[in-house]
Amino acid sequence: MSLTVTEALKQRISTRAFLGTPVSESEIREILDAARYAASGGNVQPWKVVVVAGETKQAVTDAVKKKLETDPFTNEASFPVYPEKLWEPHRSWRYELGEDMYALMGIPREDKGARLNWLLKNYEFFGAPAGMFFVIDERMNQNQWAHLGMFMMSLCLAAEERGLSTCMQEAWTPHCDTVAKVIGVDKPDIVYCGLALGHADKDAKVNQLRSKRAEVDEFATFKGF
Repeated sequence: MSLTVTEALKQRISTRAFLGTPVSESEIREILDAARYAASGGNVQPWKVVVVAGETKQAVTDAVKKKLETDPFTNEASFPVYPEKLWEPHRSWRYELGEDMYALMGIPREDKGARLNWLLKNYEFFGAPAGMFFVIDERMNQNQWAHLGMFMMSLCLAAEERGLSTCMQEAWTPHCDTVAKVIGVDKPDIVYCGLALGHADKDAKVNQLRSKRAEVDEFATFKGF
């Protein structure tokens, strides 16, 4: 039985541990075929996707890890992933999520090495057999970036419906130029971020993590009702 949209929204998480079970090209094409119907202002459809697996996926992993060895604080993007001084309540929400994740895995704050090793798993797609990179023309403005986000969410829900799990990964964003060279993306197109796709390891503790979300009345105002 297929999930309802509401069920898929509530079930979807950022999966951070995957099984090695392969995902076929035909399965991924089905997901992309559904996601292409995402809302797009003026039908501009500003998104492009590069899907990687096998040797290409490994080549991206190797290139970014090599870059990190020489310049661990690199940021090749024209913007930071988060505002430099994130304000409340957003700062606390982000901090709490990270601490909840490490607590689940039994990694204390003082164990910097273990935390770093965990972060590096981002660049292995958390063991997923397939990855995606989302690409946009750098001449697009904020409106089209929003449309790209709607496409990405539509893709994740289509995957969830098919029993597959995802993790949107902005960890790749600071290494966008390095990734672009490996996967053949040329200006004016730029790599925004990555996504891990596969079958969730349901026994992994990290996949028990559920982010706490603000209640409706905390972010919505109703007028004229």
